[in-house]
Amino acid sequence: MRGIDRRLFLGALAGAGLAAPAVARPLDEVTASGILRVALYRDNAPFSDDAGGKPVGIDVDVAKRIAQTIGVKPEIRIVEASENVDGDFRLNLWRGDLAGSTLADLMLSVPADKLLQMRNELVFFTAPYVEQRLAIAYRAGVVEGGFQDLQDIAGKSVAVEGTSPVDALIGFANGGTLRESIRHYRNFGDAADAFRSGETQFLAGARSAIESTLAKAGVKDAELKDLAGSNLIRPRWELCGAVKTDSRDLAYRIGEALAEMRASGEMEKIFAAHGASFTPPAGY
Repeated sequence: MRGIDRRLFLGALAGAGLAAPAVARPLDEVTASGILRVALYRDNAPFSDDAGGKPVGIDVDVAKRIAQTIGVKPEIRIVEASENVDGDFRLNLWRGDLAGSTLADLMLSVPADKLLQMRNELVFFTAPYVEQRLAIAYRAGVVEGGFQDLQDIAGKSVAVEGTSPVDALIGFANGGTLRESIRHYRNFGDAADAFRSGETQFLAGARSAIESTLAKAGVKDAELKDLAGSNLIRPRWELCGAVKTDSRDLAYRIGEALAEMRASGEMEKIFAAHGASFTPPAGY
């Protein structure tokens, strides 16, 4: 391959039809096949991960229930996150990879953001199914009178996953004066371990991740407080599903299934089973 642009070579193979992925499908094709193909993120606890090669998490249980409601079996694929959500859509929902892997019918844990959908014309969003919040955990006595705002971490340390929204929120707060309090870790699990061991006085991140991680570790003496946002960082956002744009009827049916789960109390039970509380999106 020396002297040849490898990207052009691979593009020629794809153009020759040697790597054509199976397309995402509308509702009638999904029901006819008897299978709903769902792409979920790796390292996205408590929503999705693979433990010993087995998919686990809130989104796994939600996907199974959606498939049951539609009357099909779930085929769950755990995928790596790419550089951005746009790339995740491209690889999993509408174009696929160079190997011609089968496309998914549905992705979950997608930010319900209008600008995101506007710039991805080949993708259509389902109704949101949960609200996420940024929060901070601390043990009683660390802050006299209880945590009030981010100024309370001054002179102390807070564990965060590197390059996460809460990292930016704290880093830019109070004119950047709290940056010395931030301790960065490779992933949220490592950050939580630092907090549990007493290496840091605070743990910040998505509330569901904090709740689930501490519950599984048996930590019962931690207090949680939702964080206020800033002009740059939103402290709350909603998650939805995404399908290919020509599968809108599938998205509507999935939205109905999610609404049924919320109305029956099943969504709360799924979250509770993973040690997290459920906050319905504003639309519910």
